[in-house]
Amino acid sequence: MTVTSEATGSDAVLLAALRRTWETVDPVPAEFVDAMVAAVASDDLGREYALLTLLDSDATSPVRGDADMLTLQFGDGKTNLLVHVTPAERDLHRLDGWVDGDVADVVLLAEGEERAADVDGGRFSIDAVPSGLCRLRVVLASAPVPEGPAELLTPRFEI
Repeated sequence: MTVTSEATGSDAVLLAALRRTWETVDPVPAEFVDAMVAAVASDDLGREYALLTLLDSDATSPVRGDADMLTLQFGDGKTNLLVHVTPAERDLHRLDGWVDGDVADVVLLAEGEERAADVDGGRFSIDAVPSGLCRLRVVLASAPVPEGPAELLTPRFEI
């Protein structure tokens, strides 16, 4: 038996009759489509989206000092992440961060590259980070809630 992508005339009539039968016998519940769209859209939101709050920044400051340090806070309601970005030499930066969970790994994702951070308990650091868009992936040793995500992925931020 050969299967083709186009139904013949008699196949189309048979499939239409079958569709009408199922629509009559077992119709799709009215709220099903909306519920499925909502379920797919919200699935794994904790992993994909974290709340980004800019705590302190003064990018217009002409003088080097504390104003050059950028502090960011991320959270997904279960795990919190605090990151300090400070200037280093030659347009590079240093990221120092703290996570309030049992951290297994922290990875900086920037311009198609992945760089593992030095992790010590809930503290991590990454040296020689160039300016540009990046994000952090924090892998926890265990999920903060049963069957919850064991990973936090920050939104993109610019340094």
